[in-house]
Amino acid sequence: MDVQTAIRTRRSVRQYSQDAIPEEKLKKVLEAGRLAPSAHNDQPWQFIVVKDEDKKKRLAEAAAGQSFIADAPAIIVGLALHPEQVMSCGVPSYAVNLAIALDHMTLAAVEQGLGTCWIGAFSQEEVKRILDISGDHKIVALLPCGFPADEPLPKTRKSLNEIVSYR
Repeated sequence: MDVQTAIRTRRSVRQYSQDAIPEEKLKKVLEAGRLAPSAHNDQPWQFIVVKDEDKKKRLAEAAAGQSFIADAPAIIVGLALHPEQVMSCGVPSYAVNLAIALDHMTLAAVEQGLGTCWIGAFSQEEVKRILDISGDHKIVALLPCGFPADEPLPKTRKSLNEIVSYR
């Protein structure tokens, strides 16, 4: 699958089959995150893969009760190790670094026949408690991952003319 096809077919999946993710497919998704660029090529992140049923249920509760999260065979947690770092443009580098890495993972998941859903609605402190994360690290997103149990409809997107300007 080429990258344009992956971009066009990626959907937010909220219904997962109970089929386990073959380890080789999961490793390809994680490898895509590892290869992502980051500020100064520091790779200031960690990816936590949660497969434990109890922890997945607790994470779903901590994510505003979004129960479908626990139905995914795995949840990838994107953790920023140095959230205090800010780029010279004034933007926190962790948000950009993890967004790129997690997006690489979402596209790699599509290539592997898997679905994901970017979760940003969650309690930072509760998720840190569940996963025993201490210190100033910051969780950027939860990424449930698994084989889709449904076929989400394509979403409409604005035209290029509506979102692009040249100066």
